[in-house]
Amino acid sequence: MAKEEVDVQASSMGSGGWAQLRGLRRDRAVLDTKVTAGTARRILAFARPYRRILLGFLGLVLVDAILGAVNPLILRAIIDKGIVGKNSSLVVTLACVAASIAIIDGLVSLTERWLSASIGESLILDLRSKVFAHIQRMPLAFFVRTQTGALVSRLNHDVVGAQQAFTDLLSNMVGNVIGVGMVLIAMSFLSWQITVVALILLPMFLIPARYVGQRLGSMTRNGYDLNAKMNMVMNERFGVGGAMLVKLYGDPDFEREEFESRARAVRDIGVAQAAYSRVFFVALGLTASLATAFTYGFGGLKVVHGELMIGTLVALTAYLGRLYGPLTQLSNLQLDIMTAVVSFERLFEVLDLEPSLAAPLHPQPLPDGPAVLRFSGVSFHYPAAEEVSLASLEAVATLEAGETSMVLRDVSFTAEAGQVVALVGPSGSGKTTISMLAARLYDPVAGEISLNGVGLSELEPSDLRSAIGMVTQDPHLFHDTLAANLRYASPKASNEDIEAALARAQVLDLVKRLPDGLETLVGERGYRLSGGEKQRIALARVFLASPRLVILDEATAHLDAESEVKVTAALEEALSGRTALVIAHRLSTVRHADQILVINEGSVAQRGTHDELLAQGGLYAELFAQQFASQESGTAN
Repeated sequence: MAKEEVDVQASSMGSGGWAQLRGLRRDRAVLDTKVTAGTARRILAFARPYRRILLGFLGLVLVDAILGAVNPLILRAIIDKGIVGKNSSLVVTLACVAASIAIIDGLVSLTERWLSASIGESLILDLRSKVFAHIQRMPLAFFVRTQTGALVSRLNHDVVGAQQAFTDLLSNMVGNVIGVGMVLIAMSFLSWQITVVALILLPMFLIPARYVGQRLGSMTRNGYDLNAKMNMVMNERFGVGGAMLVKLYGDPDFEREEFESRARAVRDIGVAQAAYSRVFFVALGLTASLATAFTYGFGGLKVVHGELMIGTLVALTAYLGRLYGPLTQLSNLQLDIMTAVVSFERLFEVLDLEPSLAAPLHPQPLPDGPAVLRFSGVSFHYPAAEEVSLASLEAVATLEAGETSMVLRDVSFTAEAGQVVALVGPSGSGKTTISMLAARLYDPVAGEISLNGVGLSELEPSDLRSAIGMVTQDPHLFHDTLAANLRYASPKASNEDIEAALARAQVLDLVKRLPDGLETLVGERGYRLSGGEKQRIALARVFLASPRLVILDEATAHLDAESEVKVTAALEEALSGRTALVIAHRLSTVRHADQILVINEGSVAQRGTHDELLAQGGLYAELFAQQFASQESGTAN
């Protein structure tokens, strides 16, 4: 059913038709949710900055309800006292009053809507900003475990759901309570018999509405799931990596059929929702029609026998249109309240997950001078699931139980000012973990890591970011221009600074050949660039940031031989006077390091220079023979 059709039907059956249908579409499973103590207080805390505008909004809702209740009485007076009484001046006067009330009511409704939108959108902004800022403070382990789509859903669906339920709740609870109360008082004053019958007919609507609500709530929940599955297919297939995999191995017919099956399920549940929505409107329309028929029949007889004025009959009929919609909305008030509470609690669930890498309460300044990195008895295991994640964000019923195994054990070393310290060892030995700890992407479970004599956990995060530059095995670039990606490390850098950094990374000629130069969009994750080009751009970003400590995790892994020679020379220049922690398998990077640490099974198995380690024998000599001998042979030739 088209939304326009629904709106027309709703307006013809009372102001509450569409709002009630939207309430029925909400998941009724929230009624079984146990509310956490203090949730209401936290929700009110978000509304507190808008208490003045909220009071204005509620005042307008009250005025709107009063104007709506007064208008039928004016129509009654026009007919009974003006038309029947043949008082033309009174007819004109009351008609002008009715027109004035209509104009005032329209202005009140517009202002009410503006205030409602201001409150709702401001609440969305506050919630999104708070949740986004909190997520930014979460450790890397949080993002490793969490589904990105689940996080985005919290910032979209749950925030909007909380806002809608919150503003709807205000208007429903205040406006409808006042409106229904005034309508019932006025109807009882005009004809208590018709009022009683109108209320007796209400269950004829509420009973099917409850059934429809249960079905629609279930369908809505299933519809969200089916849409999520359909969207997942699109997200995975439309990303560059997924599209490449499909091109290489996928069967177009299978892909089309898979998508069509999920899209067909979305269509089927949409058709079912439209059919059940029609049941709702038929029931509401039937109830209103029966009540109107009874009012005209019973009231008409009273008019014929002189027991009721015709204007009173018209007023009663007008009041019926203002009765059923608000009453049915109030019958759904508990669902509205619980929907708001559950949406807020899903947001509070994220906000209550404390970042494991907290900023220090009393940060210490980072001493000036070249970086000195020291690991002292560092042991580490990756955080357990319950420390950094939520089951709902991992799309699992319960988080993994139990502790994770130790990755590093009693690692100690010092990278003195200006030294290049290389980490080598078998895959999975803990080299990358050491680099992540050095950048404080994680904190050790034992021991201490310090920079210039100050523990990393005691430093201001901004000081740490400015002191450390890192290039990973697979550098990430945002879907933005080259200039924007480079300025991410140095926002105030000029184009000349950027070009100088690109030249040092041996990639300036490539950038100049691009049609838009620095303004070229690099595509999602930088897929418009090759692996080697991305690494050189990442190196340029480090050059631009000019950090004191440089961490390179296989930073030259994707470079060809010619580019490696150029970038290695640029690295030697960039690292001059700076401390570096380098993970590499290539001989050209490792053999000239001031200190080489051989990492095996999470511990430092050997340490020394290239020549010293070869002389010692052991694991380094074995690695050299396996991985570096061919390169050494090539260099000798």
